[in-house]
Amino acid sequence: QVQLVESGGGLVQAGGSLRLSCAASERTFRNNAMGWFRQAPGKEREFVAAISWSGSNIDYADFVKGRFTISRDNANNTLYLQMNSLEPEDTAVYSCAARASQFARRSSYAYWGQGTQVTVSS
Repeated sequence: QVQLVESGGGLVQAGGSLRLSCAASERTFRNNAMGWFRQAPGKEREFVAAISWSGSNIDYADFVKGRFTISRDNANNTLYLQMNSLEPEDTAVYSCAARASQFARRSSYAYWGQGTQVTVSS
């Protein structure tokens, strides 16, 4: 069964932090690279970060600027996104996704979660 469920979103003031989690079914998580994407109102979905199955390869969008950290717990089939120094421009629905491959990339994701809302107030 394919399952990706995000949690951890919410309302935070600018400069604050949030930690997003993505609980996955083993079938969806095992041996697959994972990624985080976001979509702001009126904008297209954009890549945020990706991590390979082993965790040895990680990629971030330029706008992350060292503020976000992607990680994974393969024993518990969970993906994380630690977000620090949040800005109002980070307001969006954040979704996790799984590739049908162990290699981290910015596109070609096969499975998607429903997303969790992150709102950053100024």
